[in-house]
Amino acid sequence: MNLGYEFQLFNARLQALGSGALWWPDRKLICVSDLHLGKSERIARRGGAALPPYETHDTLTRLADDLERTGAQCVVCLGDSFDDVHAAMSLPAQEQHWIARLQAGRRWIWIEGNHDPGPLDLGGSHQNELRLGPLTFRHIAAIPSQGEISGHYHPKATLALGGRTVSRPAFLFDSDKLIMPAFGTYTGGLHSTSEPLRSIMQNDAYAILTGPRPTAIPMPR
Repeated sequence: MNLGYEFQLFNARLQALGSGALWWPDRKLICVSDLHLGKSERIARRGGAALPPYETHDTLTRLADDLERTGAQCVVCLGDSFDDVHAAMSLPAQEQHWIARLQAGRRWIWIEGNHDPGPLDLGGSHQNELRLGPLTFRHIAAIPSQGEISGHYHPKATLALGGRTVSRPAFLFDSDKLIMPAFGTYTGGLHSTSEPLRSIMQNDAYAILTGPRPTAIPMPR
């Protein structure tokens, strides 16, 4: 069943979902990147603006919806799942229990990110990177790379649509690699026209804009 925009990377059939998650049907695997759970708490703790503290609930709600829709048996969180060590430690018990319920009956893998605090008492396994079949999952793109899925840069792209300009989080992919959009509700983004994305992605790169109908366009440079 096709749930998003379908493409191939090193003969792996993948689907970019409108939510920003990646679905690998043959492996029953969902990958999400840059959840940044607890970001509002971290910003307030450091003296920043007091944002509504609902982003973790919203992020987990969208992830739960994707898991139910796909029936995923494996979840890969591709780094920066928490905004920092204290944000992870400060998750309310209700949200910790929610993560435990999402993990129940599934293989759950936390990939190390540059914000991540390392192994946590939140279940699942923790790895620096993960190799499955032809694909390697890691947080930050390696140059050169082949069959790589990474995150970190929070890419977004702009599309002219019906006389207006639409900017959305986007998957960037070429013949070698895929860079995931950020899944977290309060995460920002880096335009595909910016460095280092222009230098990382090959000339044949495409952007898949997230949203109700994921749309692929030649990557704006």
